[in-house]
Amino acid sequence: MTAGRFISFEGGEGAGKSTQSVRLAAALEAADHDVVRTREPGGSPGAEEIRELLVSGSVDRWQPTTEMMLHTAARFEHVSNVVRPALAAQKWVICDRFHDSTRAYQGFGHGLDIDLIDEQHRLLFGDFQPDLTIILDIPVAQGIARTQRRGGDEDRYERMDISFHERLRQGFLSIAGQEPARCAVIDAARDEDAVHGDVIACVRDRLAIVLG
Repeated sequence: MTAGRFISFEGGEGAGKSTQSVRLAAALEAADHDVVRTREPGGSPGAEEIRELLVSGSVDRWQPTTEMMLHTAARFEHVSNVVRPALAAQKWVICDRFHDSTRAYQGFGHGLDIDLIDEQHRLLFGDFQPDLTIILDIPVAQGIARTQRRGGDEDRYERMDISFHERLRQGFLSIAGQEPARCAVIDAARDEDAVHGDVIACVRDRLAIVLG
């Protein structure tokens, strides 16, 4: 069994991050790896409480800087209590969203200074980042249509205007372009099996492990 690695899934609303993280975790477990599947905001008891403040309510509930600080507070709880202990125990961590979502949503989407967001991350986490970030890219209209079909109460970000979602999509693509060694972009507009096949190939190639 190899040492644990940290993989994050990123992308806009309706890209299929949760579905693909579940399927990747199952593939890793089938290959005899210990896996922790988690999410942000959330993933630990305190972080889940903060999540409720962020994903529900009116779209203008928070100032962008407040949003950033709430996401970062939830991340600190999550990383301290779940992610780092799992990696120390040589488990694989599959996370639905991480720091890149703060950069895309609060930075590109809401217009906060990316350098400010990154500096806050460095102050609290140093150079801690996923070993691999898989960005699931989907046209905004298609992604939003998917979210409307599934419904649910955690729809605060989904209800933001289309221009916001277009900015954050371009934000994720910009992040991938700036950090190609860490990030891989996968076309998520296709069916679930095709996307999963590309995810498996990406993890196999980027992290040099054997997966079925």
